[in-house]
Amino acid sequence: MTVIRQNDLIDSITDALQYISYYHPKDFIDAMHQAYQREENPAARDAIAQILINSRMCATGHRPICQDTGIVTVFINVGMQVQWDADMSLDDMINEGVRRAYNHPDNILRASILEDPDGARRNTKDNTPAIIHHRLVPGDQVEIHVAAKGGGSEAKSKFAMLNPSDSVVDWVLEQVPKMGAGWCPPGMLGIGIGGTAEQAMKMAKESLLDPIDIQDLQARGASNRPEELRLELFEKVNRLGIGAQGLGGLTTVLDIKVKDCPTHAANKPVAIIPNCAATRHVHFHLDGSGPARLPVPEIDDWPEIAWEAGEGVKRVNLDAITPEEVATWSPGDTLLLSGKLLTGRDAAHKRMVDMISKGEPLPVDLKGRFIYYVGPVDPMDGEVVGPAGPTTATRMDKFTRTILEETGLLGMVGKSERGPSAIEAIRDHGAAYLMAVGGAAYLVAQAIKGAKVLAFEDLGMEAIYEFDVKDMPVTVAVDARGDSVHTLGPAKWQEIIARR
Repeated sequence: MTVIRQNDLIDSITDALQYISYYHPKDFIDAMHQAYQREENPAARDAIAQILINSRMCATGHRPICQDTGIVTVFINVGMQVQWDADMSLDDMINEGVRRAYNHPDNILRASILEDPDGARRNTKDNTPAIIHHRLVPGDQVEIHVAAKGGGSEAKSKFAMLNPSDSVVDWVLEQVPKMGAGWCPPGMLGIGIGGTAEQAMKMAKESLLDPIDIQDLQARGASNRPEELRLELFEKVNRLGIGAQGLGGLTTVLDIKVKDCPTHAANKPVAIIPNCAATRHVHFHLDGSGPARLPVPEIDDWPEIAWEAGEGVKRVNLDAITPEEVATWSPGDTLLLSGKLLTGRDAAHKRMVDMISKGEPLPVDLKGRFIYYVGPVDPMDGEVVGPAGPTTATRMDKFTRTILEETGLLGMVGKSERGPSAIEAIRDHGAAYLMAVGGAAYLVAQAIKGAKVLAFEDLGMEAIYEFDVKDMPVTVAVDARGDSVHTLGPAKWQEIIARR
């Protein structure tokens, strides 16, 4: 009989969440570095470089890889010979560990969990509750997988109840382009097949906890149907040419994971859950000897890559920007932004649009300005702002035309592609949409030299800030003519790949 103490589980959950906030798994770093070395599209290669540089910086600085520090998911297998020395329930112990991790004084993590999801959407302030999956298994230990899943990639999850004769491969290849770049490729796709609807989703999520090993599978060959699907989908998804950050390129996925289980004769439930460039998970056991001991990675596990502004980079003074200058930009151009940059995301945009509809003046003049879709992590000692990577821009699409028409906003900065309605509004107003790299939040924050709240302070990380930025790297994603790099880039690279 193994006795597991309450505080050992709580401390282990806390330590694990801090650990994965700043350490990528080594298999992910190795796979991303391989993708960097073989990438031929300069824009995609640059994006992967920023992700790798950001990862190394976070590992040494112990700061979050991404400003979206995720919703916590825990898979816990409890041995049937385990006894608990505890007065809290298992879920309460796990959630206490989450609470302590996200309010840790040395590395405060952004709390993103909202209660009353279809009502007031109040932030719980400590990122609880976690999503917890339990199993009672033979043995005298507790096995735990802890993951932190970003909202941008989670939002791109897909599910279908296929007919038994339908092709899983065809369905996946139909869905991946629809996912856009909001899940921050390159990453992994977890696929669950069989069971019931909820079981397929659970298997897809759990499959993402496995290490990246597609090259090993390619070398030895498939021995069952899930492995056959992995190999076929890995090749065919990468041949779509979507590439890093959706810019077009050779690597869209680093691995494909497939789990299946028996299902009803009339059904074929299939789920896809993507894991983004901020892949965060860790696996450990408790055996009664104390909290988990997590290995400290060697800094040599990270490649040394330097990011340098290449030829043709344009420096932009945001304090003197004009529509005429914006009109000279083309999709794929690299810009370095300096000057005053506003911020605002979902809640701020909704509030501004509501104020406009009521004829109320806005608290900030947006005319001729650029706004950054971001919800930064709180700063720690000596920081101007915490990790401050972009959030998914498509969530602001429904607000874009109103904001451009009514305020004179000149441009936006965010992550991933824009939808048709937003692109039309950008074209109609001669504006521009710029893309920062998702998964490079700490690196982006180094370009922010000053930050102050201008409005909506009650919204916390969703308030409107004014950042003072210096050489913040971005890519022109939609130009003033309405041309989108997220359409042009993948189409070009799909054609290049098809010719090989």
